[in-house]
Amino acid sequence: MTHPYKKAAVPDSKNHSSGSKHPSSIFCLLASVFCLLFSALIGCTPPEEEPIWKDLKIGDLAPRQSGKQTSRLVESTNFNLYVFEMPSDNVDKLDDIRKTLFTKNLRYQSSHSFGANSFSVHFGQIRMWNEIFASILAAGAKQINKVSLMLADEIPETISVARIDSPRTIFFTSTYGSREGANVGSGILALRLKTQKIPSLRGVCNVTAYPVYSPPMITSTIPLLNTRTQRREFPFSPAAFGLRMGPGDFILLGPKEYVSDQTALGGLFFSNPEGSLFFSETERTPLERKPAVRLFLLVCTRTSY
Repeated sequence: MTHPYKKAAVPDSKNHSSGSKHPSSIFCLLASVFCLLFSALIGCTPPEEEPIWKDLKIGDLAPRQSGKQTSRLVESTNFNLYVFEMPSDNVDKLDDIRKTLFTKNLRYQSSHSFGANSFSVHFGQIRMWNEIFASILAAGAKQINKVSLMLADEIPETISVARIDSPRTIFFTSTYGSREGANVGSGILALRLKTQKIPSLRGVCNVTAYPVYSPPMITSTIPLLNTRTQRREFPFSPAAFGLRMGPGDFILLGPKEYVSDQTALGGLFFSNPEGSLFFSETERTPLERKPAVRLFLLVCTRTSY
């Protein structure tokens, strides 16, 4: 590179001693240093900077959300729901199983209407689980389904119980004790569950459950259409119940008695008049189709509260 400064003259060795330096020599040295720095600035590539994501964690790349939304994603409760069918003529055997469980901690919108609709629910704890599960099987029941659920705080989950293929009237006992009817179209009769955290109690949540009629769901990007679908739902609140649950707690939901009437809430929710095939290992009987009743065993497996 051609430098803009002229080269300085070398001092005469005859006129200067070897140990001394002329001012022009010092000026030359300073000029050389300046030139080197100037050349580096205009002609050299600067050192490469480290990428900004070098020390960034994956979590830092996630979109930021409000505190309420983030907590809803984290705060959840896990359940396993076991569904059984048992011969309707064995429904009395449930009484012995229920005697070993509790009802004290359960809450109802109306305990009278709950029972009048032929609903029965009992509460148990993990130490009783194996005995209750074995007793249900011993009563002739068979497990027909198992559903794993993760319920976010205050966001309900709907589990289909029975399909309704044509319009009908579902009769039920109201909270005031009167007999009423809900006119519904095709859709499903379902069990709706919702959890709510209890700020003062860690690891425990309020669980609310009730039967609900729900029309065929049409998922739409238009909020108005989804709202109209929800408005066509009919919650059977007289059969609602609630309790506090933590990991290991479970409930047994079943019919108070056998009701075959498919126009009655209790009959439609718990009964299967078409029946299922049952086989008794103890009595060594062949497979036989019998009218059946449904049982629901809901166990809490985990909570993040």
